[in-house]
Amino acid sequence: MPHLFPLLRTSLTTLILSCAVVPAWSQLRIGQPSGFTGSVAAGVKENTEGAKLYFDAVNAKGGVNGQKIELISIDDRFDPKVTVEVARDLITQKKVLALFLNRGTPHAQALMPLLAEYKVPLVAPSTGAMVLHAPVHPWVFNVRATYQREAIRAIEHLAAIGMTRLAVLETDDSFGADAAAGAAKGFAEVKLSPVFQAKFPRENPVFTDLAGQVKASGAQAVLIFGSAGNTANAVKALRTSGSRAQVVTLSNNASDGFIKLLGEHGRGVIVTQVFPYERSVASPLIKEAMDLAKARGLDTVSPAMMEGFAAAKVMVEGLRRAGGSPTPEKLRDALESIRNYDMGGLKVSYGPDNHTGLDFADLSIVDASGRFRR
Repeated sequence: MPHLFPLLRTSLTTLILSCAVVPAWSQLRIGQPSGFTGSVAAGVKENTEGAKLYFDAVNAKGGVNGQKIELISIDDRFDPKVTVEVARDLITQKKVLALFLNRGTPHAQALMPLLAEYKVPLVAPSTGAMVLHAPVHPWVFNVRATYQREAIRAIEHLAAIGMTRLAVLETDDSFGADAAAGAAKGFAEVKLSPVFQAKFPRENPVFTDLAGQVKASGAQAVLIFGSAGNTANAVKALRTSGSRAQVVTLSNNASDGFIKLLGEHGRGVIVTQVFPYERSVASPLIKEAMDLAKARGLDTVSPAMMEGFAAAKVMVEGLRRAGGSPTPEKLRDALESIRNYDMGGLKVSYGPDNHTGLDFADLSIVDASGRFRR
């Protein structure tokens, strides 16, 4: 038997060496730096719940190419500086394949140099910022429509129902500027100009004076571009001032948590949406999410959950195409190869000159029972 020892030693050495070269990425780790605390926490938690709904269902069936997905979610306190710190750790220490579903326009912008430095994709940032679409960033893959598309849709609707005196309140950051640029396009299309427009700080704004100015302008409707917490406070200030202006906000606030923040002032608030009606079983995408939610003991899904759910579907399709030994580069190439991927009634395509994803935009309104209606 002594002649077997060299063979066993050789086999053991080969096994150790083969294990040593298996990349950490084979664990299918996905990193999510996002605002789990702060003014966007409600929506972020619903985004994540929706993503986990799909990831868990995929993992329960054996994962992707025989490997399970691990979503590592870390709170960035909705601070762009912290977003970068958290993301760097996720890339260099946790060895994630991709960053995923982070919240915030300034935050996504802060990540862009990091993506290029480490050559890691960012999939489905939870923002519709135009800067993530044009020019095409080689490592950013959007899923949802742009804020500018939503703002144009909202103004077209208001003009169509006869409202001509419109006001705009925008957060003083890149998100507010981007949404306001879309609003400007919408105003130009319907040949109107805002009767009042002003900015407010992203951190701890006070809306008393602005609300009074909106009321004095005689605005029939006011578009508010801000986080859920700030927008809810703006609505309360408007109502306290005596303004009955129709309030319109964007899909970054399309969460059940936002409706709770609005409280008694929620009824009648219009929120733009970037996915089909979350209670429409006629949509295969919605029905799939609803069935998985019910299996988990959840009564329904929210629009914010649907954004996360759709994002997870795109991520899984990219991982599937990346093969059994994925790397960030392979995942990027796999995502870019996607053409007419049917998520369930909505199709997504990417290419070297197109990382936009979907262009779906719709309107919803908060009803008396505190639910979104289309």
